[in-house]
Amino acid sequence: MVNFTYTVSILIIPFLMFLLLGLAGHKLKPKLSGLLGTAGLAAIAVLSYITAYLYFFQSERIDGAFQKITAYNMTWLQLTDKLHIDMGVLIDPISVMMLIVITTVSLMVHIYSLGYMKGEKGFERYYAFLSLFTFSMLGLVLATNIFEMYIFWELVGISSYLLIGFYYQKPSAVRASKKAFIVTRFADLGFLIGILILSFNTKTFDFITLTDPAGPAILQGSGIGFLGLSVMTWSMIFVYMGGVGKSAMFPFHIWLPDAMEGPTPVSALIHAATMVVAGVYLVARMFPIYALAAPAALTVVAWVGAFSSLFAAIIACVQTDIKRVLAYSTISQIGYMMLALGVSGYGGHEGLGYMASMFHLFTHAMFKALLFLGAGAIIHAVHSNYMNDMGGLRKYLPITHITFLIACLTIAGIPPFSGFFSKDEILAAAFTHNKLLFAIEYAVAGITAFYMFRLYFSVFWGEETSYHHTPHEAPATMTVPLIILAIGAAVSGFIPFSRLVTSDSKIFETEIEWGVAIPSVLIGLLGIGIAYILYAKKNLLPEKLAATFKYSYKWAYNKFYIDEIYLFITKKVIFRFISEPVAWFDRHIVDGTMNAIAAVTQSVSFRIREFQSGQIQKYAFVFVSGAIFLAVIIIYLWR
Repeated sequence: MVNFTYTVSILIIPFLMFLLLGLAGHKLKPKLSGLLGTAGLAAIAVLSYITAYLYFFQSERIDGAFQKITAYNMTWLQLTDKLHIDMGVLIDPISVMMLIVITTVSLMVHIYSLGYMKGEKGFERYYAFLSLFTFSMLGLVLATNIFEMYIFWELVGISSYLLIGFYYQKPSAVRASKKAFIVTRFADLGFLIGILILSFNTKTFDFITLTDPAGPAILQGSGIGFLGLSVMTWSMIFVYMGGVGKSAMFPFHIWLPDAMEGPTPVSALIHAATMVVAGVYLVARMFPIYALAAPAALTVVAWVGAFSSLFAAIIACVQTDIKRVLAYSTISQIGYMMLALGVSGYGGHEGLGYMASMFHLFTHAMFKALLFLGAGAIIHAVHSNYMNDMGGLRKYLPITHITFLIACLTIAGIPPFSGFFSKDEILAAAFTHNKLLFAIEYAVAGITAFYMFRLYFSVFWGEETSYHHTPHEAPATMTVPLIILAIGAAVSGFIPFSRLVTSDSKIFETEIEWGVAIPSVLIGLLGIGIAYILYAKKNLLPEKLAATFKYSYKWAYNKFYIDEIYLFITKKVIFRFISEPVAWFDRHIVDGTMNAIAAVTQSVSFRIREFQSGQIQKYAFVFVSGAIFLAVIIIYLWR
């Protein structure tokens, strides 16, 4: 039996790096701070790869299934005899997979940032925040129980807030960080409510117990709770609400595009490959409960994912800021993963959607991190985020051009790149479960290919812009991570995921569903072809189409006015009709009552202050007067 106790160090190292760089970083040379942070991340990346090898290829299986191994555990808070909050490390297929995703992408971001963030004020602070985020995200995926996950879930939110608002001198960055923090807090309230309902009914927080097919969550999941839904269904819907916020699904998606105010490497780390998949990981972690005890909640997961993927893909088609295009692309791809979980069953080939979701999470981490880091190299070369300021860059940025093209082909689902394999499994799972959801995702596949190659042709082809200076390729610290991620995006589709990560941890065989895959590739090529006609060379077709579909274009460009609706609801409704009356009641009734009591007390105290004057004559007068008064009363009553 392999001993995984050492995996605790995967959490300890980034936390120590955070303390070192956060407390003493200003005393170190900036380059040394970056190198220390990168070295610490490299160490945990090596440990993560060793863990993956030992777990998948050396550890013992029981009845053909990978085991859930508690590598370390300690009781932190004892609430009742049965209910307690532990701190520990859980090793199983999805946690090990996430170790690879988080440490690989984070290491590439650390190396990339040595070049991208060079000379930036707060360089040491930046690497301290990266270490804090990595620690928080690793703690989230290694948690042994749902309350431990919730603690690290909130730490991830704090880390995101700090990194989004890194350029705190910019009002837009401050607004974006506050927006992300506040929006996800509303969603996290739902998560907390779900945890409380779940633990109240099952008397446990432990993941192994909760997700056991014969465990209390499954066995107690059928009782009617409210509005025809079981208590377990309601609890899992509330838990999913937390995932909706963290993964920027509709209607909590509004924070993610604004989060692009942070440094571009941060976008690659947090908002493309790791933090935003926390919601997907949450549903996957609790999947036996969803599938066996709360299938109605799983239906909610599927439809929210499908709508979010289509909604975000449409918006991405008309954005001009390359980071915002990629942000909406992320929302769309996360929607794909959520839909895959929603259409999955539990066990064997019935769990195809689960496997496909985890497969796409893995491949998406590679190609989306590559896209964001490629965007950073482009911005580094032209000092602008907008496609209108770009064009013809392929001859100036050859490495960035090739790696970016690989990422675009991958996300478009073109074989033999990894996105083809993972997206095909999702579409195959949707086809067997719900034809309408399948049709939606087919359409999204074509739209995705279109907006990504609209971006590619606008940046690297098209008419060359008059640049203020000649663009040049990024330094090796930035291009080497691009090359590594491009290799990952190209070949990760060949990983036999159905033999590694499945809903019941047992192996099953899959094969390409050519009846689904071939039309998917064709619709992707159609999207690429349309993008080529419109954007490969300068022409008036895009303007004509925008004028023809003026109102549709305007609505999509303005993100369907969801932000404006939120502002209207908060400012015009909640603030005016709820907050202002409550504030008036607080000032005039609550404070007024307290102030009145204070005023009366002060007035009475002022009037009776002479009773404590310290003069014996006055004390004697009061004493004699009181005695006479009592004597008169006694005589009167006696008579």
